[in-house]
Amino acid sequence: MFSHIAINYAFVFSVIIIWFMLGYQFILFFLGYLYGFRADKQRVALEKQDIQLPEISLMIPAHNEGLVITHTLEALLRSNYPADKLEILVINDGSTDDTAQQVDAIARRDARVRLFSVPAEFAARGKSAALNRGLAECKHRIIGIFDADNLPETDSILHLARQLIADPALGAVIGKFRCINKKKNLLTRFINLESLAFQWIVQAGRWHMLRMSTLPGTNYLIHRSLLEELGGWDEQALTEDAEMSIRIYQAGRLIKFVPYAVTWEQEPETLRVWIKQRTRWARGNNYVLEKYFMRVFKIKPRVIGLELFYAMAVYYVFFVAILLSDLLFVLSFASLVMIPVPGPYKEVWMFAYFLFILEIVIALSREKEDAPLNIILIAISYFTYCQLWILVVLKAAYEDFVLKREHVWVKTQRFRVAAPK
Repeated sequence: MFSHIAINYAFVFSVIIIWFMLGYQFILFFLGYLYGFRADKQRVALEKQDIQLPEISLMIPAHNEGLVITHTLEALLRSNYPADKLEILVINDGSTDDTAQQVDAIARRDARVRLFSVPAEFAARGKSAALNRGLAECKHRIIGIFDADNLPETDSILHLARQLIADPALGAVIGKFRCINKKKNLLTRFINLESLAFQWIVQAGRWHMLRMSTLPGTNYLIHRSLLEELGGWDEQALTEDAEMSIRIYQAGRLIKFVPYAVTWEQEPETLRVWIKQRTRWARGNNYVLEKYFMRVFKIKPRVIGLELFYAMAVYYVFFVAILLSDLLFVLSFASLVMIPVPGPYKEVWMFAYFLFILEIVIALSREKEDAPLNIILIAISYFTYCQLWILVVLKAAYEDFVLKREHVWVKTQRFRVAAPK
């Protein structure tokens, strides 16, 4: 059986990193759970105030979205928001299906909907490019972004608008997204757990502790003046939301998480589509990490810059530790290596695993979820779904740093789904 001091160091490194991140996540989990109660109180307080609601232009970038666009527009038109203060601009970005025809049919019966077709020579260049083109066509000073597969709840826009207007420090406000097809198969159930855990632990926890959260790709409002000050969206970024988040904090503005402003969205139903989407996310993170590697430390307060750097680096720091841990576990189990480092590591690992399950279960208790089934799914996900992220991170690193592939934005495949009940 082989043993070497380098193996011992690698083992200790992986244990320290994993436990540091688990400990930090526990702090975020606890604060995020508390923030849920605070958010409920803020909601009631804002509803009692006489807030002058702003005029809003909602933008929906759409490239071959004929499968879903009608349902999304109908959901937005049902919004409990003054009709005379809302416009919905669908940016037809080089669609070759019937997206434009469907939007045009709705626009003829409801003046709130407008269709803008990107000129052919500028079309299909990605979400950021479509948003930049659409911004020039918007009429109002508050801009909202929704993906073409979203079904926002009726009060979502209203809640976001109240929050944005009530606090001058806010540059943007974001809502919560839910998985509409979560019961489709095991993969969508895992994605549902992942997305809720991320929002209730990371987004809610960071806002409660640091007054910081990051833009998602949908269900958010932002000041038009801020967008223009920042020069719009970065058209080289595959994750335009993460990139824009950093520039908003560089400008001294905040992004607030509003958990009761909910939209329902589709998630990948096949592993192939999931890997393709997550690889785009990871490659987008690589771009942001390269672009802002040192600049984030100049953001004030400094703790915000450190947190943004941590959010960018977590892909690699955490997954290097997980990869080392998994590799050493397999080699040790196969009696190929020996790790003579003293310590109750079996008990430590079991406690970490229990903590992983407990945090997510309690975080999900704020949602009307299938608790008994979710406990089983969370326990299984650690050994299955979570490990898939290693493949995604490695694939993204290979494409960016070895193959040096061009950054081409490709939208996630859509499916026919029923409306949430």
